[in-house]
Amino acid sequence: MSKAVPTIGLDGLYIEDAIQDDSFTGVVPIYAQPEPEKAPELPEDEEIEDEPDVSEEPEQPREIIGYIVGIPLPTGLYHPRFDLLAWDAYQDAVLEAQSDYVDAMHDWQESYAEGVEQGEQPIYTLPTIPDNLWVEGLTPEEIAELTKPGEQTEVEKLKFENEALKKLIEDKDRENKNALFEIYSILLGGE
Repeated sequence: MSKAVPTIGLDGLYIEDAIQDDSFTGVVPIYAQPEPEKAPELPEDEEIEDEPDVSEEPEQPREIIGYIVGIPLPTGLYHPRFDLLAWDAYQDAVLEAQSDYVDAMHDWQESYAEGVEQGEQPIYTLPTIPDNLWVEGLTPEEIAELTKPGEQTEVEKLKFENEALKKLIEDKDRENKNALFEIYSILLGGE
């Protein structure tokens, strides 16, 4: 199975969704595609060697152009931004927890080998993922600008006028019915 996961730019801002396997988690870099190298053109009269002397150049590091994020995008954000610094801090906490566990397990096993009572076996506890990895990428002023009511369009103005006319007609109709009721009451009751 597969699922849609967000992709972000280097600034952490949401770009679009990408399809990944259901088991995908974490944050993975997206690399720029290297430019294909053109083969050198040889003059027609030269023979091609069977084994060209190609000196291998060291591979250039590929450029990171964004990230695929396996952490679900919360609703309610106007322009979501993934906090890469908070993610890196979480990854550091995970590495520290792993290191602490390995050290504790090593000490526990050494005390067992020496015949000393070592107590309970250490248990690895994964740090909890911060809940603020996705944040709002817009300032409050930008959000206010986006959400402020704009000028009414012609259609909206006509709808408003139409509703006002309907209300006026209903009111006049009610007044006419009341007047007719009074007339009938006078005629029938003799008042």
